Amino acid sequence: EVLYGTGLRVSELVGLSMGDLDLDDALIRAYGKGAKERIVPVGNHALRALVAWLGPGGRPDVVPAQWARRGDAEAVFLNARGGRLSRQGAWDVLRRHGARVGLEGRLSPHVLRDSCATHMLDHGADIRAVQELLGHASISTTQVYTLVSTERLWEVYRSAHPRAQRWQ
Repeated sequence: EVLYGTGLRVSELVGLSMGDLDLDDALIRAYGKGAKERIVPVGNHALRALVAWLGPGGRPDVVPAQWARRGDAEAVFLNARGGRLSRQGAWDVLRRHGARVGLEGRLSPHVLRDSCATHMLDHGADIRAVQELLGHASISTTQVYTLVSTERLWEVYRSAHPRAQRWQ
């Protein structure tokens, strides 16, 4: 939910520390490529998922009696042994849950990131805002997501062009 709701890279997600969360204002401080810092808003679904994970039955249940590595205590996402969740561990979680709902082999952290960007643009988000949200250095990287379906093009055309009525 957090990957899709924020568009974070999997490395940014597993790198989150408790101090990077501002649940009151629904914001995350993410550290992207080149250690670039950005502030990312968190939508309602992702925020509820984070609050649930941080509450009883989630993160507190996997906190170990003694931390194995320095820094693990601040990690937002922990593995079953109480260490910071790794990129591979996040992939495995997604793979398992994807298989459970019939998306075996089709769900990955990057698919969720792509879906976040595509859905935002499909719903009218400004490409520069999406660039900032995703942490892309170049607008050309974000433009990949502007390739929309023919159906979406017709929908926009029909709703916006005064002569879009079909020939009868």
